[in-house]
Amino acid sequence: MRLYLALTILICLSAGFAYVNQRLLKLPFVIGLFVLSTILSLFVISSKMWFNLPVEEIKTYIELAKIDKIVINILLGFLLFAGALHTSWENLKKQIKTIATFALGGVVLSTIIIAGLFYGLTQLFNLQIDLLYCLIFGALITPTDPIAVLGILKKANVPKKTEHIIVGESLFNDGVGVVIFVALLDTLSTETFSFPHFGFLFLQEAIGGLLMGLILGYSLYLLLKSADHYQTEVLLTLAFVMAGYSFCNYIHISGALAMVAMGLMIGNFRPKITMSDTTQEYVHKFWELVDVILNAVLFIIIAFVLIVIDFELKYIYIGLISVLIVLFSRIVIVYLPHLLFPKLLNLTNKEAKTISWGGLRGGLSLALVLSLPDCEPKNILLIATYFCVLFSIIVQGLTIEKVAK
Repeated sequence: MRLYLALTILICLSAGFAYVNQRLLKLPFVIGLFVLSTILSLFVISSKMWFNLPVEEIKTYIELAKIDKIVINILLGFLLFAGALHTSWENLKKQIKTIATFALGGVVLSTIIIAGLFYGLTQLFNLQIDLLYCLIFGALITPTDPIAVLGILKKANVPKKTEHIIVGESLFNDGVGVVIFVALLDTLSTETFSFPHFGFLFLQEAIGGLLMGLILGYSLYLLLKSADHYQTEVLLTLAFVMAGYSFCNYIHISGALAMVAMGLMIGNFRPKITMSDTTQEYVHKFWELVDVILNAVLFIIIAFVLIVIDFELKYIYIGLISVLIVLFSRIVIVYLPHLLFPKLLNLTNKEAKTISWGGLRGGLSLALVLSLPDCEPKNILLIATYFCVLFSIIVQGLTIEKVAK
């Protein structure tokens, strides 16, 4: 009953905020919902000064809701499949070298840059935080969030080539970031770092996830091909996403990458043979609707994280400076290969500028930081992550179209 009540509240808030945004603010959908949810969170936090709201009870309820589990174990699979299903593989294939450079080498380099600068920043404020936590922060904040990117760029009129690069990078680099995060978190518990162990985790999570996605995608393709009943085929896609994502998490391979691979395969591998025109229309509209509803829920959940954060003044300073650190690392990982290997990436300076500014962070980063064990470094990383996500969604999300123009 509690779960149903929580879901009812989220859906009602989503509908109400969507209506207010559509009628009054007229912001891009996810940004409008995030702004209104943030205002509601600030209202709840400040209410104890002038109104008798049970703030502590609300805070406890949100903490018990396990937001990180909801995002990582439930929402992420649906949203990645929906995004990949509507993405053209032909467009991604044209930019595959650029996407691979940013999604692989870029994530590793950015993790190291952010960790080094963040460690120096904490020392400047006389905070004794282990370098390992700084590396964890680098790993969780580096991946550009596919949900934020897909939700905002589609409406921002960014040039198609640039959009394809940013979307493609976002679909794949979260898998690399999560693998690095998991390896570092494992090191945190064992207090020893092993490159062979790290390499094994990478192969298990990333390569295993991609292979499983292809297997699931081909199996679903065969089933869809043998049926000609759109209700059944829509149900099959839903079942494969739910069961496939859960199974990947159970055997410790990247469910995120599996859903991306499966979505790309169903959306692009002989779609006219797999599904009739009617089925294609219903499947795409169904997943478009799922995408919209879950995006609304996700960005309201993200804003509610604000209520559970314990703010200290120096932590706020660290959070603000962290935004600059993350922006700097993004510029480095885009411009460094652009300057060193111009023929490989084939980017103009204007495209590089737009890609740098289009690296949005969102729910995935917050979910990862919330999954850390409780300790003082977690509070610092949570505030830094929230400030980066807040700046990314509101400032970068609202200005990416102007930058592109």
